[in-house]
Amino acid sequence: MKIEIWSDIMCPFCYIGKRHLEAALDQFPDQNFEIEWKSFQLDPTIVPQPGKNVYEYLAERKGMSVEESKQMHAGVVARAAAVGLDYHFEKAVISNSFDAHRLIQLAKTKGFGDAIEETFFKAYFTEGRDLNDKDTLMELCVGVGLNALDVKEVLEDETKFAGNVRNDISEAQQIGVRGVPFFVFDRKYAVSGAQPIEHFEQTIREVLKG
Repeated sequence: MKIEIWSDIMCPFCYIGKRHLEAALDQFPDQNFEIEWKSFQLDPTIVPQPGKNVYEYLAERKGMSVEESKQMHAGVVARAAAVGLDYHFEKAVISNSFDAHRLIQLAKTKGFGDAIEETFFKAYFTEGRDLNDKDTLMELCVGVGLNALDVKEVLEDETKFAGNVRNDISEAQQIGVRGVPFFVFDRKYAVSGAQPIEHFEQTIREVLKG
């Protein structure tokens, strides 16, 4: 079964959805699953803002206090904790995810798509790493097994895999994706959002029925 996932590594619900899907897949130990991560940008216009965290960024954009912003995020932090994820929005560095997506596209060609998604999610939401910093991106990519020269080539040439990222985003628009995460199972069934684990299990059973 092939599962395509449109996702943005700046999307807190995408990481939660990843955990929900993984828990559902564990219920089908005899089934082979092919996971393909697809690029999506919630806000392609974001300008990197080192030194500004998510609480402050949202407060400015929404015209609210930082405390109100923290309260808005509290529920997300709790949902993440429920699936074993440790979110630290106070450390998350506002970044534009386009370069990271180009590297995800590279990783997909080398069999490291899932590994780099996991690494980038953790780096952003838990560790507060700056995903617009080229040295950081290099370190994270090499850490999952990518060749340093391949990574360097992508980082130094802004056109590398840019078309792949844009094609994924265009495809998402064509099939009506309005937000992420968005999961497509064998091009037959779709699940939008970080739905409960049981919802993913039921969808997989429906696909297996044919």
